Amino acid sequence: MLSLSLYWWWPGSPLGRRSYCEMNREITTNSAEETIAFGRALAEKLTPPKLVLLRGDLGAGKTTLVKGIAAAFGAAREDDVTSPTFTLVHEYRGPSVNLYHIDLYRIDTQRELDTLALDDLRSENSILLIEWGEKFPRFLRERDVEISLERDEESGRRIRIIG
Repeated sequence: MLSLSLYWWWPGSPLGRRSYCEMNREITTNSAEETIAFGRALAEKLTPPKLVLLRGDLGAGKTTLVKGIAAAFGAAREDDVTSPTFTLVHEYRGPSVNLYHIDLYRIDTQRELDTLALDDLRSENSILLIEWGEKFPRFLRERDVEISLERDEESGRRIRIIG
């Protein structure tokens, strides 16, 4: 599970106040920029190896959150992070961490999942960020962290972290 003190302070919060995130709690961001900034702050707590499930409907902000995580690790610029909906796996290599942003939306069977060879991506310096992983019970058992995103009004996002 995610190693973290009960609360962590997020200095320079774009939310205009000091923000504390307790595991198994939630935070609301009010723009894509705030979601990216939260991803940057969250990256401090995602030490590899990790398997992270990203849950949320289409357009909930999963890839926006990954933009901040990838930028914080120096693995990709925010503008270079895109949804892996059609390619299924995007790899972002940082100086000390390899991020794999995986989208299983179009994967329906265990056989299709096996062709992706996701186990081969797991290593001591990797973080797998898996969208739609809840479709496969294996990932629910193996996940280190689960992040759920929901739309909250037009541009807001409610982000819940478990793990």
